[in-house]
Amino acid sequence: MAGASANPRAIWKGAVSFGLVHVPVSLHSATQEQEIDFDWLDKRSMDPVGYKRVNKRTGKEIAKEHIVKGVRLEGSDDYVVLSDDEIKAAYPKRTQTIQIESFVKAADVSFVYIEKPYYLAPDGRADRVYALLREALQASGVIGIARFVLHNKEHLAALIPAGPALMLGVLRWAEEIRSPKALDLPAAGAASVKAAELKMAQQLIAQMTAAWKPEQFKDDFTEAIHALVKRKAKAGKKAKVEPFEEAPDMSSSNVVDLTELLKQSLGGKPAKAPAKQAAAKSKTRGRKAA
Repeated sequence: MAGASANPRAIWKGAVSFGLVHVPVSLHSATQEQEIDFDWLDKRSMDPVGYKRVNKRTGKEIAKEHIVKGVRLEGSDDYVVLSDDEIKAAYPKRTQTIQIESFVKAADVSFVYIEKPYYLAPDGRADRVYALLREALQASGVIGIARFVLHNKEHLAALIPAGPALMLGVLRWAEEIRSPKALDLPAAGAASVKAAELKMAQQLIAQMTAAWKPEQFKDDFTEAIHALVKRKAKAGKKAKVEPFEEAPDMSSSNVVDLTELLKQSLGGKPAKAPAKQAAAKSKTRGRKAA
């Protein structure tokens, strides 16, 4: 876990409420961005390239005060223009309460609903009641489903005990999750697969099952980009990029024997055929090109 500052700034202050119990808390971000921050540059002069507010019809830049917010009406080119005051009046009223509406088993909340995590810290002299809520959730094996308002927007959230902390995971609303019905998916149910293959797949999953240790997983892409930047800076101009390993060709023209792959995986010898075939094809293409 990345180090945190001594006095992390609170994003929000209020209270967790369930029944008649109120737990004064402060909300703190639980994540920090690690992605590469690419700046836009003009390759001719290496000048920074900024962003402008441009009228898409005239191509001319316009002042901020001339911009209004509009919502396009579905099925037409008409817009409804809303003022800032109208938008504020239409938003949920600002509250300072994380209102727990029910408690559910954590396993009942699909990961697809989870959007962003926050830490909750006890505020004022709330240590005792904070600890009580945390331990009660832990002992009951449930999480709290709550509503709260942040940045003038109402959110659905899950209150989760996490070691010494209570975490608030912002959830997506059900209508934000698209239905998979439009996708061409195989029918659900064990009848759609071979019984022997299913058994071996379950055995393989059991062999590969381990305790979750998030620190074992690193952002290899970001590290590779940082290493590349260092090499190019040291070289003065440019450095050679080592390509990522080519993905195996799993198209219909390269059908593999699923049963054999499962057998080899269970034996501790993962099949390498597809990757080797892809590498061989790549080398052959390289020789032909040369």
